[in-house]
Amino acid sequence: MKAIMKEKAGPGLVLKEVKKPDVNDLGPRDVLVKVRRASICGTDVHIYKWDEWSQSRIIPPLITGHEMAGEVVAVGSAVTRVSIGDLVAAETHIPCESCYQCKTGRMHVCKNLKILGVDTNGVFAEYAIIPESVLWRFSSEIPLDFASVMEPFGNAIHTAAVTNLLGKNVLITGAGPIGLMAIQIAKVAGASTVIVSEVDPMRIKMAQENGADVIINPAEKDLVKEVYKILDDGVDVLLEMSGNRKAFEDGLKCVTMGGEVSVLGIFGGKIDISFDSLITMRGLTVYGITGRRMFETWRIADELLRAKKVDLSKVVTHIIPFEQWEKGFELMLNKQCGKVVLNLD
Repeated sequence: MKAIMKEKAGPGLVLKEVKKPDVNDLGPRDVLVKVRRASICGTDVHIYKWDEWSQSRIIPPLITGHEMAGEVVAVGSAVTRVSIGDLVAAETHIPCESCYQCKTGRMHVCKNLKILGVDTNGVFAEYAIIPESVLWRFSSEIPLDFASVMEPFGNAIHTAAVTNLLGKNVLITGAGPIGLMAIQIAKVAGASTVIVSEVDPMRIKMAQENGADVIINPAEKDLVKEVYKILDDGVDVLLEMSGNRKAFEDGLKCVTMGGEVSVLGIFGGKIDISFDSLITMRGLTVYGITGRRMFETWRIADELLRAKKVDLSKVVTHIIPFEQWEKGFELMLNKQCGKVVLNLD
């Protein structure tokens, strides 16, 4: 079969022929999935570039990729949750199911967590072996193109769903694909005003298309001053999606006393902020977000997409043949896209 791999240490990936897995390769709780769609994530770009994080984490040779939609074609002897013919998407976080976190309903922060396409072979291939514990049977009404991005869509839901947004004023810092999804989620959840902070022209345009009420370019205007011109008390909730230290600091300043902050953005190291004056003395509640709650978040994602409450066509900008994967990575590297989906049909 064809697979996109990190064949050896160093920048780049390769598309090559590898052995197709079959039923004999399955463990008792493994599932063989025919991958029909796979989407490119920022993590895949980090692996492609072979940055410091990738060098410390990835052990080649490895099939990369973790966002997918596919069809079950074979199951292990102990599999009970899915059947041959089911359409499934995959949760990235592979839990051990036996640690304290797993046993108390927090599998997404499993102490022994492995990540699909990072610690195990991933889904940038015609077929993939995936543990049944992380598969989600999605509703038949959901198009494959959108089912393949349910994993990052779940990131946006998890970030936005830590608090009740009904009637709240919300600031989203960073309008990458997950930030764009969060705009729609906040609106569906009843947010009264959704303000977006973004500097990239394409993403500013996409934020408009996804329903942002106000968009502020902090490279041109002072974000804090502009927010307080609109809202005397600032925003009730900050959804930090940028991973940018300055954006986070300014976002915190925009939050009203006693407000709430949900942080998904990854800063890649230490950040220097005045914790006392920005958070403690202002009574802010800060949530750190990783992954998706398994499988509460997936249920919400499925229902929103099944009922067409969220339109991911405003976020998925490119659907390209699997063989043109290099074009997809080029689009991602140059930030000339939203989500890029690879079609394996």
